Amino acid sequence: MEIENGGTRATATVEGPLDARQLDRIHAWWRAANYLSVGQIYLMDNPLLREPLRPEHVKPRLLGHWGTTPGLNFVYAHLNRCIVERDLNMMYVMGPGHGGPGPVAAAWLEGTYSEVYGDVSQDEAGMKRLFTQFSFPGGIPSHVAPETPGSIHEGGELGYSLSHAYGAAFDNPDLIVAAVVGDGEAETGPLATSWHSTKFVDPRRDGAVLPILHLNGYKIASPTVLARIEPEELDQLLRGYGYTPHVVEGSDPARMHQEFAATLDRCLDEIAEIQRRARRGGTPERPRWPMIVLRSPKGWTGPETVDGLKVEGSFRSHQVPFANARGDDSHRAVLEEWMRSYRPEELFDATGAPVPEIRDLHPAGGRRMSANPHSNGGLLLRDLRMPDFRDYAVPVEQPGAGTAESTRVLGSFLRDVMRDNMADFRVFSPDENNSNRLDAVLEVSGRTWGARIQPDDVDLAVDGRVMEILSEHTCQGWLEGYLLTGRHGVFSCYEAFIHIVDSMVNQHAKWLKTTNGIPWRRPIASLNYLLTSHVWRQDHNGFSHQDPGFIDHVVNKKSDVIRVYLPPDANTLLSTVDHCLRSRQYVNVVVAGKQVQPQYLDMPDAIVHCTKGIGIWDWASTDAGGEPDVVLGCAGDVPTMETLAAVDILRGFFPDLRMRVVNVVDLMRLQDDREHPHGLSDREFDALFTTDKPIIFNYHGYPWLIHRLTYRRANHHNLHVRGYVEEGTTTTPFDMCVRNRIDRFDIAIDVIDRVPRLRPIAGHYRERLKNTLIEHRQYVRTYGEDMPEVAEWKWEPA
Repeated sequence: MEIENGGTRATATVEGPLDARQLDRIHAWWRAANYLSVGQIYLMDNPLLREPLRPEHVKPRLLGHWGTTPGLNFVYAHLNRCIVERDLNMMYVMGPGHGGPGPVAAAWLEGTYSEVYGDVSQDEAGMKRLFTQFSFPGGIPSHVAPETPGSIHEGGELGYSLSHAYGAAFDNPDLIVAAVVGDGEAETGPLATSWHSTKFVDPRRDGAVLPILHLNGYKIASPTVLARIEPEELDQLLRGYGYTPHVVEGSDPARMHQEFAATLDRCLDEIAEIQRRARRGGTPERPRWPMIVLRSPKGWTGPETVDGLKVEGSFRSHQVPFANARGDDSHRAVLEEWMRSYRPEELFDATGAPVPEIRDLHPAGGRRMSANPHSNGGLLLRDLRMPDFRDYAVPVEQPGAGTAESTRVLGSFLRDVMRDNMADFRVFSPDENNSNRLDAVLEVSGRTWGARIQPDDVDLAVDGRVMEILSEHTCQGWLEGYLLTGRHGVFSCYEAFIHIVDSMVNQHAKWLKTTNGIPWRRPIASLNYLLTSHVWRQDHNGFSHQDPGFIDHVVNKKSDVIRVYLPPDANTLLSTVDHCLRSRQYVNVVVAGKQVQPQYLDMPDAIVHCTKGIGIWDWASTDAGGEPDVVLGCAGDVPTMETLAAVDILRGFFPDLRMRVVNVVDLMRLQDDREHPHGLSDREFDALFTTDKPIIFNYHGYPWLIHRLTYRRANHHNLHVRGYVEEGTTTTPFDMCVRNRIDRFDIAIDVIDRVPRLRPIAGHYRERLKNTLIEHRQYVRTYGEDMPEVAEWKWEPA
């Protein structure tokens, strides 16, 4: 078994910008970070190897990833030199998230870790705790998690390092974000698209991103694509994305230190010159931004071979290079020799603290990348300057009398939010801002665009604040980076295609849930989704654009971080979005249609209704404040309209029928208050829905979600939910409702069937409703539009 001597002394025999002392100190820091990284993966005791390594010193379960970690540590050491020499404001985003031991080691060497976790002190006892806690029950995860100081990018799911980095750089003119892109990550679609972020950076007002493509050659078990294509092809690919790539390649520490230092200086000089030229005045041409391609061995400085098999420079070093150091004497001997090769006695003093040459190498205070305030964005977050949403109210003289496009009304409000917050608020949308009726925001800011602009282009501007790229992943990544560094935003998207970011919102929700339990992490602005072009209006898009299931996905997350709102009209939408923009630490999902819809509540009533989140609409009910025969629940703008139309039909048929209409804006009000902080108590729920009367609930999404939320309720057996059941095509608005049986006629039939006293007397009425449904089917297929009695229906007070 052979061991690469990870502690080989680097000397100044290779020419470069580092003098002998600088080279020795940077190399020592790198050795220390590598030593701490190996220790986190393998050890739970004897952290400084002051006695021979015994089985009980080794963790019983070896978890973590070594292969990418030494490269991450190498980059970190060199960035620290530049921060100190240039007084840079710099963040570090690590795409290879399972290189978690590296940034934890760096934060401990910089002192930040001990500042936020007092029990992980900078001494031998603290080092033992640092090692033991890693990937250990009651400890910390193996990736760059929220618990890691300096992180905004967890990296457990690959593909988003660059989009997060650019999101952090927008509107942060003095910030440089060093973003390490793993070569496995570089194979993902989201990462491939995010290279195009160069076309959306304004060097006058934004910070800069320095991508570092780390090619160490392997994923878990196979080579990586970009490491195996010809260098010329890779160079052409990266230049095609708009970068000037600078390549550093090798394994000899002395030469690699000098070459990387020189390359890093060159890239930072290029960034400074780009920004200097742009900020002198005038509209800048899109620059070609520098980036680094770092080729280093997988598992650099680790064992060359184990059990006769190649480890360093192969896929075998990706995770734990050898897995039985506790039970196999020969493996334990390899581990001890490997760790001693870093010569820990030179790196840590008698107490176990880093020696001064290492301890003093890092920047001070907030210049430390592990303590940069942008990586704890709540420290920098400021409340938005909010216009009064009441000023945008749609006049409603009586319920249902007027109509409006709810999202167009919201667009005027968001326009003025943007106008008043031109440094810390942006709207993100995958080419759908105007389609979703938010085009009013373009009155105060164009679409961000750094590529060529032609004379007939409209609303494109280098300094625009409306972020549009036809990639939901990139919009989501930009917005997450923007929020995590202390700013605000809204993501507007077609409802069916927001599913593309399911896994991303999953990661972000988990981040929020975890940070709620980390005292030093400050709350950030909520991630706000506006989902429109929704399932019930697909006049020309068809079946592929029909999926309301993002709500179901979000509801699976922890109740302390998710909220779902279904405002039925423009005024309730205004009130809801105002609330969401003021909130912290949530994922807010707001679903609202963009088509012309009836308006029900004036602004005072809308505020009351949204504040309650659920309530009886007295003006639509016929139970006169008494006991109803049936409860008609509804959530969503189209289901609400169809419910009211059903009430209109039924009160014409049966004037003495006692109906109660309950509208839901805050979907989580349906849940038990023991399960969700917005949930109703059983007493409150029963007061609305009764304990024994039939409930017909007309819902925007998949019906079984309502059953999930209410299964504990006393009257659940009487709850009958209608919603989207995967029926649809390119058809008329009302035909979509009929196909999924949320329409007024089917609801009226359901009421007849479920109210016992109506069954003996309602045969003729029921038949009339069935005939109308047949007439509807024939009409839309003949004329291509809805019947006039449907299309022209309006709510009339009783």
